[in-house]
Amino acid sequence: MGSVIERIKRANFWTFHGGIHPPEQKFLTTDKPIRAVSIPEQLILPLQQHIGIAADLRVKIGDKVLKGQALTQSMHPMAVPIHAPTSGTITAIKDAVIAHPSGLSELCLFITPDGEDTWQERHICTDVSKLSHNEIIDKISSAGISGMGGAGFPTQVKISTRDKIQFLIINAAECEPYISADDLLIREHSPSILDGINILDRILSPEHILIGIENNKPEAIKVLQQATANNEKIQVCVLPTKYPTGGEKQLIQILTGQEVPSGVFPSSLGIVMQNIATCFAIADAVINDIPLIKRVVTVSGQALQKPQNVWSLLGTPVGFLLEQCGYPNKDKKHIIMGGPMMGYSLPSDQVPVVKTTNCILAPSEQEISSPYSTGTKEVECIRCGQCSDVCPSQLLPQELQWSAKAKDHQQLDKLNLFDCIECGACAYVCPSQIPLVHYYRVAKSEIRQQKQLDIKAEHAKVRFEARKERLARDKIAREEKHKAAAQARKARMNSGTSEAKTEKSAVAAALARVKAKKAQQTQGSDSVAAQTVAPPADNEQKSQVSAAIARAKAKKLAAQKNVATYKSEPENKLDDVKPTADDKKAKIAAAVAKAKARKLTEKNNDNAVDSDLAVDDNITNEAAVLASQAEAVVPANDKKAKIAAAVAKAKARKLAEKNNDNAVDSDLAVDDNITNEAAVLASQAEAVVPANDKKAKIAAAVAKAKARKLAQQQDKLAATPSEEKTNKHVKSEST
Repeated sequence: MGSVIERIKRANFWTFHGGIHPPEQKFLTTDKPIRAVSIPEQLILPLQQHIGIAADLRVKIGDKVLKGQALTQSMHPMAVPIHAPTSGTITAIKDAVIAHPSGLSELCLFITPDGEDTWQERHICTDVSKLSHNEIIDKISSAGISGMGGAGFPTQVKISTRDKIQFLIINAAECEPYISADDLLIREHSPSILDGINILDRILSPEHILIGIENNKPEAIKVLQQATANNEKIQVCVLPTKYPTGGEKQLIQILTGQEVPSGVFPSSLGIVMQNIATCFAIADAVINDIPLIKRVVTVSGQALQKPQNVWSLLGTPVGFLLEQCGYPNKDKKHIIMGGPMMGYSLPSDQVPVVKTTNCILAPSEQEISSPYSTGTKEVECIRCGQCSDVCPSQLLPQELQWSAKAKDHQQLDKLNLFDCIECGACAYVCPSQIPLVHYYRVAKSEIRQQKQLDIKAEHAKVRFEARKERLARDKIAREEKHKAAAQARKARMNSGTSEAKTEKSAVAAALARVKAKKAQQTQGSDSVAAQTVAPPADNEQKSQVSAAIARAKAKKLAAQKNVATYKSEPENKLDDVKPTADDKKAKIAAAVAKAKARKLTEKNNDNAVDSDLAVDDNITNEAAVLASQAEAVVPANDKKAKIAAAVAKAKARKLAEKNNDNAVDSDLAVDDNITNEAAVLASQAEAVVPANDKKAKIAAAVAKAKARKLAQQQDKLAATPSEEKTNKHVKSEST
């Protein structure tokens, strides 16, 4: 520790690797005081202007707000609030282009000023020593202060460290070309800056306070030395001009000789760094109760008529500041936010000033084609190695660019991409004019986005696993509950009380219902299977024959059952058969049955003439066919109709037997009973005909009449001698 302070007092500082010496161009604004500009017609305030997360909105469209009023608020340490830069009305809350290299849009508040610039109630602190550490940190946090040097890290997080701090470093280097905001702020507001440094000293209690400033700011150096002359704890360190001396790790290495390892916060090494502008904002917040609503911005460039430093309200459109400084170019081709080394081009002049905005550049056409610009067309890398020579973080810019183009995130992580401070020194010296920093920014953004997706996926996995465990617990609890209920029910059933008997009966009834339902389902499936005939396969001819034989046997068995039923039923059972609904096939079958009955009668008459022929097989066969046709007419699902069909078949068989008996007697060829039986058969055929078919009824009546007429003719033939009948028969045969 003693050697560090001794070297600082002797101005014998360390150095860092690489670095460049670009043209400074600070003379455009260093000779003019900071100017206060008027309030614009509209202010655009992005909800997130720092590293971290956006706070929650506290206002809505149409609300009237006062100057200094908090517009967002959150208890998260990385959520920095924003405040109203002036009094006015919230006119919109929507996405707008923000100050970011991507040129993307984010949620913003639109305030229309009322021109009165009315403050909210403030509480000015006249004695900071009466405030506790927590009260000071709360004031800094509620004022929305974040690092104003570039990164925008929340200040309350930095100063809330529990580590023992050896060095509090105040960064006043301001090494980038054109920018002179900190220089002018030191010259004009050194007392307030010193108050901010003292507040930080009280919170952090460092052993030494080092103010690092480059030697190209002689007036600011003199002011700081005079302001800190009575404080031996503060050392003003005048450093040689070299870019990027203002980088956090580079300035720490210059002043203390310590290199901050990759991924390590300086606070763990006992070092905390704050920017000059941040110290001024801390003093304003703690003492004057003024939140961070404005800052000094360098508006420079040879395209401007009056380049200078201005006090700009946060949310002021860049185009408004350019007009205040005499920007004649209506096209606004080249507008850069930040310095020429670390800045980025803006897609619109409506991009607002935010907490980290320290410079707005409007270069001329000659300036834009300067060596450290990216206006020249990119060509292939020639592998000269100059980029790695000037890299202050000792990285390999060429390999980083290759991996960034290939989107090899794993290799980028190995090459320590996030150690890059985006100083632009590599792009400045590149003879191929490759915009290396732009590749790195895109790659960083992609990696951050992928990490966010990975975090979301991990959270989703945790939720899914928790859900699985919960469902498993619920299942086990449910099973235990059912088991306990079953045991309790069993115990009640075995208790021997009347309630136990009732419960047993209920259980037995439930079991019976289940068994009955199961049996019914089994019976139904068996009946369906019996009625279903599976289609035969091509190569299963034997199966087809077996199925046909089985169907014939089943039909024969059914016929035998019908005959047995007929013998046990009254003879008038056929009269009770009621025809089913109209069926075209039934009509046709009835007509065929009547015709065959008529033909059977005629055959009986002819056969009666021949005394030598006692029984005619054809007559018997025709009667059987008639009976089977009558059965076919009967619907399959009507029990009474089946019985009637069986009766008809039995009577037809009886008729055939009577024909055989009557043929023995040569004198009597035709028996009156046969005729009567034919009439009965015709009436039975009529009974099968559907009742609602008019034509069928008429045909049945005609059949009955013809049967009656045939019976009369047979009576007449019975009275005639046999020879006459024979001659008549021969004559009819010859005819």
